[in-house]
Amino acid sequence: MIKKYKIVIVDDHPIVREGLIKIVSSDSSFDIVGSCGDGAKVISMVYDVKPDIIVLDISLPNKNGLQLLQEFNDKKIKTDVVILTMYNEEEYFEEALKLGVKGYLLKDNALKELINCLHKVVKGKHYICSEFSDLLVEKRNNYNSFAKATPGLEDLSKTERIILKLISKNLTSKQIAEKLFLSIRTVQNHRNNISHKLGFSGHNKLLQFALLNRDKL
Repeated sequence: MIKKYKIVIVDDHPIVREGLIKIVSSDSSFDIVGSCGDGAKVISMVYDVKPDIIVLDISLPNKNGLQLLQEFNDKKIKTDVVILTMYNEEEYFEEALKLGVKGYLLKDNALKELINCLHKVVKGKHYICSEFSDLLVEKRNNYNSFAKATPGLEDLSKTERIILKLISKNLTSKQIAEKLFLSIRTVQNHRNNISHKLGFSGHNKLLQFALLNRDKL
């Protein structure tokens, strides 16, 4: 017997939700086991029906998609997530990737890409729609060019790069510490190390550099 993968559809627009259900139901590999339009109902639904994949809109009432992704991680819910969004925004995209999504689609592409995306995800792979795949490649190329022109940037550790990115969003050491579950002293030590590697003296020089180059980091 061919395995059918259990899917939950979450979107607050009833017409869009029904359209997504129709698309997914057209493939015999998938079984719709639940749907809703309220972020506050998603966690209990996941516990009840134990889906293999949730197709999740970012923009939802009560709890948005990114908040739900964080809650899945906090509660160690293992369900794979495919994000659907109307927003062609890099920040949403990056945050979703950090939170572990397996698929990321613009709603405009859902009709032609959703089924292919689901098949990729059930095989343990990731699926990113072409607009964001191009964005990743462009961002990597821009970073590589920027790194070559910025002595010391390639010497930063992974944690230091993350902290530099958060500095570029004008977060304080306290805010960064809370976000990364580090002590403020540890964050300050990282900031000092970053400044040293990049050849900056003084707290403001690092902040100015990060703010000026936010789109490249």
